[in-house]
Amino acid sequence: MFVNNFDPVAFILFGVEIRWYSLAYIFGLIFAIQYGKFLIKRKSYFDFETKTLDDYLPFAILGIILGGRIGYILFYDLIFYLQNPLQIFYIWKGGMSFHGGLIGIILVTIYFVKIKNLKFLVFTDLLALISPIGLLLGRIANFINSELVGSPTNLPWSVIFIKIDEIPRHPSQIYEAILEGLILFLILNFILKLKNIRGNISAYFLILYSIFRIFVEQFRLPDAHLGYIFGSFSMGSTLSILMLLAGLMLLFNVKNFK
Repeated sequence: MFVNNFDPVAFILFGVEIRWYSLAYIFGLIFAIQYGKFLIKRKSYFDFETKTLDDYLPFAILGIILGGRIGYILFYDLIFYLQNPLQIFYIWKGGMSFHGGLIGIILVTIYFVKIKNLKFLVFTDLLALISPIGLLLGRIANFINSELVGSPTNLPWSVIFIKIDEIPRHPSQIYEAILEGLILFLILNFILKLKNIRGNISAYFLILYSIFRIFVEQFRLPDAHLGYIFGSFSMGSTLSILMLLAGLMLLFNVKNFK
């Protein structure tokens, strides 16, 4: 059993609190961009310059932040934010949705590839390969912050989140970091070595992330104000089912997309 009593503040710089979650976003983007450049140089499949990722970075930041925030508001707590509209801008208090961020990334990418004259699915394949890096760091930050805690358990690797209560729980954030971060990264990069079918990696990203997320959601507490949507399916599971269906549709029709 592990006792989690981490401070969400990594350090204080000139009186400003620098939080682990912010560092996860920053270094997730930095490492992802650098690995993307490595893939571009190494694989002729990505027929554009490494500078393209530098140009894409502000679009990615915009898509992640706006999409993640708006997605959380719409999917998880719309009534609260309608009643407290100023709270919409209090991002530092938490409230980001992966699925909303994904939609945000897709929308800004549609615009970006159009102005850069790039192939959409080739570019999203690259994004799919590098995204697990940010997911890994983000889930570790969730663990440090004692966020998205798991359900009670007596397993040897259970964790007590002091900031929550004294109950041993599943370290669901670590489960997600391993599955949606490390393992997803390894599988997608293995698929890249097997065959370069445009859109294939994008489809498998949607499919595998959804499967992993639905699995882990069974060990994670649902949002207190939402509970389970139906049966043992939380909002995260429900959105992941839709994402899974989208991934399967893309996989079976990938050759029809230009």
